[in-house]
Amino acid sequence: MLRPISLHALACALAVTSFAPAAMAAPAKDSAQVTTSAAASVPNDAIKPPVAAKKPHTYTHHGITIEDPYDWLYDKSYPKVDDPEVLDHIKAENAYFEAKMGGQAAFTEALFTEMRARIKEDDSTVPQKDGDYLYWSEFEEGAQYRKHYRKPVAGGPGKEGAQLLLDENELAKGLEYFRLGAASISQNGRYLAYSTDTDGSERYTARIKDLQTGELLPDVITNLRSDLVWVKNDTALVYGPSTEEWRTLEAKLHVIGTPTEQDVTLYREEDQSFGVGAGLSAQEDWLIIATGDNETSEVRLVPANDPTAAPILVRPRKKGVEYGVDVRDGELWVWTNDDHINFRLAKASLKAPGEWQTVIAGSDDFYLTGFELFKDFFVTEGRLNGLDQIQLRQYAAPTKVTPITFPEPSYTAGLSNNPEYDVKTLRLSYQSMVTPGTVYDYDVKTGKLATLKTQEIPSGYDPKLYISERVTITARDGTQVPVSIMMRKDRKAILEKAGIKGPGPLHLYAYGAYGYAIPPGFSTTRLSLVDRGFAYAIAHIRGGDDLGRRWYLQGKLFERMNTFNDFVDAGRGLIARGYTAEGMVTASGGSAGGELMGAIINQDPAQYGAIVAHVPFVDVVNTMLNEKLPLTPGEWQEWGNPITDKAAFAYMLSYSPYDQVTAKAYPPMLVTAGLNDPRVTYWEPAKWVAKLRELKTDDNLLLMKTNMGAGHGGQSGRWNSLKETAEEFAFILWQMGMAPKAAGE
Repeated sequence: MLRPISLHALACALAVTSFAPAAMAAPAKDSAQVTTSAAASVPNDAIKPPVAAKKPHTYTHHGITIEDPYDWLYDKSYPKVDDPEVLDHIKAENAYFEAKMGGQAAFTEALFTEMRARIKEDDSTVPQKDGDYLYWSEFEEGAQYRKHYRKPVAGGPGKEGAQLLLDENELAKGLEYFRLGAASISQNGRYLAYSTDTDGSERYTARIKDLQTGELLPDVITNLRSDLVWVKNDTALVYGPSTEEWRTLEAKLHVIGTPTEQDVTLYREEDQSFGVGAGLSAQEDWLIIATGDNETSEVRLVPANDPTAAPILVRPRKKGVEYGVDVRDGELWVWTNDDHINFRLAKASLKAPGEWQTVIAGSDDFYLTGFELFKDFFVTEGRLNGLDQIQLRQYAAPTKVTPITFPEPSYTAGLSNNPEYDVKTLRLSYQSMVTPGTVYDYDVKTGKLATLKTQEIPSGYDPKLYISERVTITARDGTQVPVSIMMRKDRKAILEKAGIKGPGPLHLYAYGAYGYAIPPGFSTTRLSLVDRGFAYAIAHIRGGDDLGRRWYLQGKLFERMNTFNDFVDAGRGLIARGYTAEGMVTASGGSAGGELMGAIINQDPAQYGAIVAHVPFVDVVNTMLNEKLPLTPGEWQEWGNPITDKAAFAYMLSYSPYDQVTAKAYPPMLVTAGLNDPRVTYWEPAKWVAKLRELKTDDNLLLMKTNMGAGHGGQSGRWNSLKETAEEFAFILWQMGMAPKAAGE
C-alpha cells in the first residue's frame, strides 16, 4: 500500500495530542470586561459575559428560509480576519474567559505541574535502522520541541558519533506557533527535505538541508500541503501545493536547484472534492500518485527514476470504490472495498493493473484496514470484534495467518516505524487504557517480542491501582455500542474522602466521524481526573470504524443521527449501570467531535455536568452551503450536499447544533476556537456561543477561548499544549465542585 513518506526515516512524533487552543491575544479594552489581573478584586458573579449584536440576515434554500443574525461574525475577507467589530467581539470573549478562569489559575497551575511530573522531560524515541544509519528524536529537559539525530549503524555506543539533523527548538525560536510537517531523507542519505508551519494555517514552507555541509540549499517551496517525496535519484522532490481554498489538487515535481516557477505538474485533479497525495512503493521504485475523497479512489503509478513518464492508471474511479496499492517485484497489490464492505486484498499485473485477483477475501468478521509488503513476508492489519490485529503472512501461502497476540482484553496495537524493505524484525507499538505505551521488536522467525521501551512516568504509576473494562450498551435502535472504561480500583474510597456519596463523576469521550476509531489507549493526563475519582470512558460510537466499515457508514450522511444517539445512550447506559449519575457525566470532543458535543446537549442537556467542545464543527448547514470554504466540497460525501439535495439540507438542518439551539437550560461549557483554523473556521464556535448566550435559560457558565495565533490543532509545543489540557481539566473539576474554592466564590 502507499508507503507513508512523511518523516521517512526520522523518528518524529507529530500527532496532535489534543484539540486544546493556543495562547490568546491581549483582552479588548472594554469597560464591560475584566482581565485576569483584575479578576481577584471583582466578585465572580459581577463579571458579565459579552453579548453579540444581532443583525438581520436571512438565506433561503429549497424553499426554506433561515434567520442567521450572527452571520456578521464571519469576516467575509477570510482568510484575512481584520473586521474591527469581529475582532473586538472575539477579544471580549477572551477577556471574559480570562476573568472567569482567573480564579482557577492556581488550580490550573497545580494540575499542570502534576501532569508535567508524569512526563519524562529528557525523553527519546527508540533508534531505528534505515540503510546505513540509525535515526531517532529526543526532547531535552525543559524543551518544548524535539531534536532529530542519526548516527552510522557501525558507530560507537549511545550517542557517540551522532549527527544533529534538525533542531525544532531553533526553528521555533521567537515564534508563537511552530509545527514540523513533512520530513524526508533522500535515499543516498545526504539531504533532508522538511516543511514547517509557523501560524497554524496548515500552509507549510519546505527547505532542503545538505547533511554533509549543514547548509540549507537555496530551494524554497511555499504553500505546501503534503509530504515530500524524493525521486529521480535524489535530484527532485514531489509535493502537493495548496490552492487558495486549502485544497491539494496537484502533484508537482521540483528539480533541486531550479526555480519553483519551473516545477512540473505530474497530475492535476479537476474534481474540487478530491485531494491528491504521493508516496513511494515498498521497494521505492515506483511513485504512487493517489487522488480521492471520503469514498472514492483513483491511483496512478510512475517510475520513481522517471517521474515525468506517462503514468499507469491502475483503475478508473468508480463512486464508492476505495483502493490503495503497493508494488513488489513488478506485481501490483491492491487493498479495496470493491466487492466487500470490509475490504479485500488482491493482486494484478502491471500490464493489466485493473484486473484484480483476490489474495485475501473480504470478511464479515475481520475488518482489513491495511497491509505492508516486506521482502520475505507481508503484514495485514485490521480489527476483529473491535480489537487491533497484526497478522504475518507468507507470499507462498497468503491465507495462512501468524497472529501477533497480546495479553489484555482491550488494547491498541499496530506496526510502528518500519522504513526498510528487507527486515528480520518488525517494530510494533502497544498500549491499553492502563498500560503505558510500549515499543516492541518482533522476531519474525521465532515469534518472540522484545520490549525496547516502556513509557516512563517519573512521578510514578502503578497499573495495579487501576481497572479497565469493556462493556456494551444497548442503543435506542437495539445496536450494541462498545464502551471502554478506566477507573481506580479504590474509586469508592476516593469519592467518600472527597465527600461524594453514591456514583461519582464520569468523563465520556468520543469522536464518531470519517471512519476514525478512537483506540483504548493510555494517557498520563487522564490520570488527573481518574485519581480524583472520575471514571474515564471512551464510547466507540457509529461514525468511527471501530467495529468495521459498516459501523462507519451507519454514522454518516442520512444516518448521522446514530452517532449522536449512540453517545447519549452510552451515557444513559452507564448511569443505569451505576458508574455515574445524571448530571455527573462530563464530556468532551473536538472538531467533528465538537459537533457531537453540540448535538448531545441539544438532545439531552440534563445528563451532563460540564462540556468541553474544542474547535467544534457546529454551523454545519452554513459551512456545507459555502463551497468556497477550504474543505466543503470534499466533505459532501461525509455529510451530504445541501446545495443540490433538498433532503440532505433538511436532514442536516435537523441536527446542526447551531441551528438547533433553543430556549432551555444547558450545562456549563468551555468552547475553543482558532483564528487561523482552516478546518473549522473561527466563526462557527463564535456564532454558536453567541446564540447559546441569547437563548439559554440557565445561569451555568459558558466560556469561549479563541487562540489568536494558531489553528485547528491548538497551541504548539509540548508544555504549551499540556497547559491547555490542565486548563480544560480545571474547568471540568471546577464545574463538578471538585476544585479548590477560588477568590470571589
